[in-house]
Amino acid sequence: MTAAPVIRVAGLAKSYRTAAGDFTALHGVDLAVEHGDYIAIMGPSGSGKSTFMNLLGCLDTPSGGDYYLAGQNVALLDREHLAGLRNRLLGFVFQGFNLLPRMSLLDNVALPLVYAGLDKPARRARAAELLARVGLGRYADSLPSRISGGQQQRVAIARALVNRPQLLLADEPTGNLDSQTSEEIMRLFGELNAEGITIVLVTHEPDIAAHAQRQVRFRDGRIISDERISGAFARTD
Repeated sequence: MTAAPVIRVAGLAKSYRTAAGDFTALHGVDLAVEHGDYIAIMGPSGSGKSTFMNLLGCLDTPSGGDYYLAGQNVALLDREHLAGLRNRLLGFVFQGFNLLPRMSLLDNVALPLVYAGLDKPARRARAAELLARVGLGRYADSLPSRISGGQQQRVAIARALVNRPQLLLADEPTGNLDSQTSEEIMRLFGELNAEGITIVLVTHEPDIAAHAQRQVRFRDGRIISDERISGAFARTD
């Protein structure tokens, strides 16, 4: 029996009420993300790509359509079950890193495990493992302000991976980084995808999108193209 896609959306729509009237950010989007996919979501500002990512991450609710996460209709889950599903399946990486400034790198990475119910020794051990995985094990006791932006993004990736998610959602993860550091982060994403993690990445940069295996382009709240990319960087670095 074929496994359900990790993500399937059908007729997904999102509208907002503004002072100037209703504004529709997404118009009935259909998309399936299979296990092991590495997808770049592209489009100009205002195309709906960030709105779409927020819906995938259950950070917002759709105005219409259906969203199935690992085969479960998200709209039918109560708050507790939805939080549990997100905690098990999803890891998030954002442009702004979102590290807590007064917590050590180790404690920042371990924070999601508090909600997973692990005891403190287990949390710290797993966080240390993930910091080592991204090459920052020796900085475990440092504060975020003591490391570079690229290193902070590596910490954010470690935090996103600490619950061993099946799916990594990344919204402009290289937007605040220089080109060399961006390439280092994208190589890491490629390694993670090769290990079996599904990645959905929002970017407006073609050189970043070129690392993905599949490019989905948005315009005016609609998908205008969905292409598999042969020879993607993610598989050839």
